Amino acid sequence: MSENHTGWERSVLEKLALAAVDEQRRARRWGIFFKFLIFGYLFVVLAIAMGWFGKKDSSAGTGKHTALVEVNGVIAPGSAASADMVMQGLAEAFKDKRTQGIILRINSPGGSPVQSGHINDEIKRLRAKYPETPLYAVVEDVCASGGYYVAVAADKIYVNKASMIGSIGVLMNGFGFTGAMEKLGVERRLLAAGENKGFLDPFSPLNDEQKGHARQMLTEIHEQFIDVVRKGRGKRLKETPEMFSGLVWVGQKSIELGLADALGNAEQVARDVIKAEDIVDFTPRENVAERFAKRFGAAAAETLVKLGGAGVVNLQMR
Repeated sequence: MSENHTGWERSVLEKLALAAVDEQRRARRWGIFFKFLIFGYLFVVLAIAMGWFGKKDSSAGTGKHTALVEVNGVIAPGSAASADMVMQGLAEAFKDKRTQGIILRINSPGGSPVQSGHINDEIKRLRAKYPETPLYAVVEDVCASGGYYVAVAADKIYVNKASMIGSIGVLMNGFGFTGAMEKLGVERRLLAAGENKGFLDPFSPLNDEQKGHARQMLTEIHEQFIDVVRKGRGKRLKETPEMFSGLVWVGQKSIELGLADALGNAEQVARDVIKAEDIVDFTPRENVAERFAKRFGAAAAETLVKLGGAGVVNLQMR
């Protein structure tokens, strides 16, 4: 009985040991599986951040094509429609020897007059450098203010009959909180070296001299805008008293006024005007790492502005 009893205990212990070994092996296999899973996930995240996936190859194919560059959204530093992004796409599109023509597809309410001016200047430079390559602006929903400032540099402007065109004007906006501060019993304490350092400070009463200076600046920028439109559109422009007042018109009316040339979309222009139906997108696309870097840089710049900048105002062509 003793030997049988000992043999039974040994058998149970062996089974328990084998079960423990099997459990360890299963745990090890699952551990390896999850490690590979995590590694694969991190690899995909890294690949997206580095722009390895989802990036269009503008050099793909060997045939002639129409190049497309988009101006989508507000034209401002750090945005998808910033001067840096749009100019990069245009330079690559013009440089490609297979490009038969370029479509600048615009859907923008406007934005920074400086950014819009940079793009306008670059378009004119590239058109002079590559005179055989035409560039056409194709408007989607909106091409207003700074967006139109960009469009007038094109050879022709194509619109949809319901597109919104124009808004040739400049604005500077902000807020005044002096009345609210009085009701709340809040006292503004502003110390500055330089009598106009607190220019248009929203927490101080509006100064007539500063207001006049701001209006003069707006007038000068507006005149620059008008001059760019007149030079870009030339004799096609049928000026009216309201044309430079900041009003917008639908696409069909904009053609009658000479603000645009004809109805058309990107596919039609590529097929019927440029005669190269294949469209290759040269619009630069930001990856995750670039977006993070820009946001970090913008936050740092905002901190610097708060430390030494002027009043809270926003100058835009919108």
